[in-house]
Amino acid sequence: MMELNLSRVDYLQVGVTSQKTMKLLPPSGRRAMQKVAVGDQNGVLTCFGIKKGEVVPVFKTLPGPKLQRLELGGATGTPQEKVFVAAGPEVRGFTKKGKQFLNFETNMAESIQSMYVSGADLFLCGSYIYNHYRDCQDKNYFLSTDKISDLLCLPAERVPDLTPVLACNDRVLRVLKQSSLRYEMEVPGSPSVLALFGRNGGDSGQDILYGTADGKLGLLQIKPTEATHRWEIVNEKRRGGVLCMDCFDILGDGVKDVLVGRDDGTVEVYGFDSVGEPVLRYEHALSESITSIQGGCVGKDGYDEIITATYAGWVSGLTTEPLQKSVGSGEEVKMSREMQTKLDNIRAELEQLQLQVMTERDHYQLTSQSDSAVATVPLFHVNDRFTLGRDDASYVLSIEVQTAMDHVMLQSDVPIDLLDVEKNSAVVSYSACDTELNGNFLLATYRCQANTTRLELKIRSIEGQYGTLQAYITPRLQPKTCQVRQYLIKPLSLHQRVHTIDASRPMNTLSLTGQFSCAEIHSWVVFCLPELPEKAPVGDSVTYYFQNTFLETQLECVYRKGEGVFRSDNISTISILKDILTKEATKRKINLNISYDMNEDSIGHTLQLIHPKLEHQLMLAKKVQLIDALKELQVHEGNMDFLIAEYRAILLEADSLQEEFKKQPSHLERLYGMITDLFIDKFKFKGTNVKSRVPMLLEVLDNYELNTLTEFFNST
Repeated sequence: MMELNLSRVDYLQVGVTSQKTMKLLPPSGRRAMQKVAVGDQNGVLTCFGIKKGEVVPVFKTLPGPKLQRLELGGATGTPQEKVFVAAGPEVRGFTKKGKQFLNFETNMAESIQSMYVSGADLFLCGSYIYNHYRDCQDKNYFLSTDKISDLLCLPAERVPDLTPVLACNDRVLRVLKQSSLRYEMEVPGSPSVLALFGRNGGDSGQDILYGTADGKLGLLQIKPTEATHRWEIVNEKRRGGVLCMDCFDILGDGVKDVLVGRDDGTVEVYGFDSVGEPVLRYEHALSESITSIQGGCVGKDGYDEIITATYAGWVSGLTTEPLQKSVGSGEEVKMSREMQTKLDNIRAELEQLQLQVMTERDHYQLTSQSDSAVATVPLFHVNDRFTLGRDDASYVLSIEVQTAMDHVMLQSDVPIDLLDVEKNSAVVSYSACDTELNGNFLLATYRCQANTTRLELKIRSIEGQYGTLQAYITPRLQPKTCQVRQYLIKPLSLHQRVHTIDASRPMNTLSLTGQFSCAEIHSWVVFCLPELPEKAPVGDSVTYYFQNTFLETQLECVYRKGEGVFRSDNISTISILKDILTKEATKRKINLNISYDMNEDSIGHTLQLIHPKLEHQLMLAKKVQLIDALKELQVHEGNMDFLIAEYRAILLEADSLQEEFKKQPSHLERLYGMITDLFIDKFKFKGTNVKSRVPMLLEVLDNYELNTLTEFFNST
């Protein structure tokens, strides 16, 4: 494996940045060093270079609407050195020296969220609408059925047929031809970013990289009639979602490596082995999410580096230039004149800033004591995500602020569990809740350590229980201020969109008919289930498939105007849907005709799905209970050879067992709750109330065996 040693150097801080708003301009003439163009949410486009270790501005625009995307362009076959930025419904173009040559007001009803430039072709997407312009003239238009997160087009100079590709939130890449859908390609997560492999589409010009919101990476070949998977990297280390990618030979082995920036601040470099499979060669952790990443030469001629832009606006480099020199004992460290000048400038700047802070503080004290003083609330940006992770059926809530956070308070009116996150250094404290008095099920405060700008939390909800989780975010700003963010916990919160289901499973069916429109029933389904578009897709009938991330049961939703059919192999899912849909229809004074068909085989099928999880948790709890006694025995006896192999194995694995048990609080209680709900729901559909028999069910669970439990379900 090739060793890669990179040193971090910070170049500049701009305002808060959006995804994909930083690019390196191609080198001009003989010089290998490149300029950096970066746009921020203050609407400022900054272009700078480095000369003798100092930042030298090339140009800087005036503030305006926030810049959502930045791309480079130019005539096909020439250096791509024109800078295009998107803000609201407008695209502006600048030369490499800062002269504005384009101000294009599009006819889009939505703000531009993603952009791609190829020669005279400009591709723009809002949340759902795709537009293609050539020489600023409208050419093609497409309305996506789900939210668009990114787009690109295969290189026109290598692929003759213009091929735009949209990354959509429903785990699908949509390949277009003019204004129509060519075909769809499913990917293993919600795609958040696309990039051309090798910056030119690879050997065929058809290879594209995708990164997902749950941290996976993959390579696809986009052919005229179908796409084929080349490789995929799963997120085994539970890193953050992928926000940006680039291809650049940072290893210096003649093959372009894949550079990845994630929303938890991780920078990764993937090289390729002899058979062309990606291998992780390097990783580095920054404290903020990486919004843009590029490989090139910026700081010093002859030294390649990875340039990153972070959410808070830091433009930094991970350079191959050795910045630290090792010396032996007694040797004197000699500093170059360049480095000495740099240090002197930093000291002078620091003294000037300290003086400025003291002056402003005194001014603030004087004005705050006067009668005419008016307090103003300092504004701060919050970058937050609330996403369901398929691997452990929990929601990840990440909160990022441009300045250091003081504390974050969580308040929930629905029962949820907070799970441990290793990367989280904040201290959590819980407050007692009076659920009957104020409806709170959770009050928790996270006190952040100094200079913490990002906090990641894990939350697990209970299906059937729905409400709102609120986060009160307080940064270290004066005067004290707070922002509140709300996150919906939906009735079927652990379900995730899929594109196919197993038709051979025993299914229970819920059928609805009534005087409701397609938009009305869609709004009810959106209320129940996550990952759905706000508006109903165009067409006479709508079909969605879901899978429960915890139990792996499935759900099929098919509905149209006046009719809805819901099928699931879990009777509890059908029960929750029946209750919520009835309640929503009643609110709108719509009469529903409801019928259901329960499949007895589905009960045993669901118990079989729960069985391995329940057995594992019972065994884990049993082993953890034995650890203290075994350790005490070990202290007294010293030699543990007399113990049976099972007990010796428990002692050897004690730390990992306790860690797993700690990471999954209330896991066993949750499984007991699911079995109890399944028991009650089975007989509810038969018109029998069996709540009085729940204590007997719990006794059966305490001495768990699958056959005994199945018999209990059948004999009642």
